[in-house]
Amino acid sequence: MTSETPKDHWDQVYRDKRKTSSGTPSAILVRVTADLPAGRSLDLGSSNGDDVIWLAGQGWDALGYDISSVACDRATARAADLGLSERARFAARDLSAGLPDGSYDLVTALFFQSKVDLPRRQILRQAANVVAPGGVLLVVSHAAPPPWSNMPADPDHFPTLEQELADLADVTRGWQEVEAQIVSRIGKSPEGEAVDLLDNVVLLRRPA
Repeated sequence: MTSETPKDHWDQVYRDKRKTSSGTPSAILVRVTADLPAGRSLDLGSSNGDDVIWLAGQGWDALGYDISSVACDRATARAADLGLSERARFAARDLSAGLPDGSYDLVTALFFQSKVDLPRRQILRQAANVVAPGGVLLVVSHAAPPPWSNMPADPDHFPTLEQELADLADVTRGWQEVEAQIVSRIGKSPEGEAVDLLDNVVLLRRPA
């Protein structure tokens, strides 16, 4: 039995395995925001801060939450180095305790998945509630294990597209389903080989 908490786990991940930022935003985020006016954004599980910092550079007032203070401290320092501290902000927060008050024109949860305890459905439903009128919710998730993995396609770790939509259905009733599909992207195996990865993409717009 281990006494490791989710925060302990992710702090260690960012100390040992995710030590550096890619400096590149998620391609899906770049595509989805191409026609959106800059406003207030919230990223759940902001990691090393690439997406939040990119949004800030596009004029967004961007906030990132992550359970790891190691990740948030690193992202905060990088935003300062880039002169974006006023627009790109990060806070270490256990989202299972709830989201703070406020509303956002863009709420993102990109690969917001974990092998350790995470009440993901609960958090995503709360996230829908902080989307401002006329704003959008973007949820992207791994739809299947990577080809090199021996992991089973466990729905607790790899939700189906139908499951993603069903989990949000009652809290987003009346919203516009802008996009809901499984997409393929090119990734890299641990050996550096190009592989196809499958993602669920759900983009919903709240009525103005």
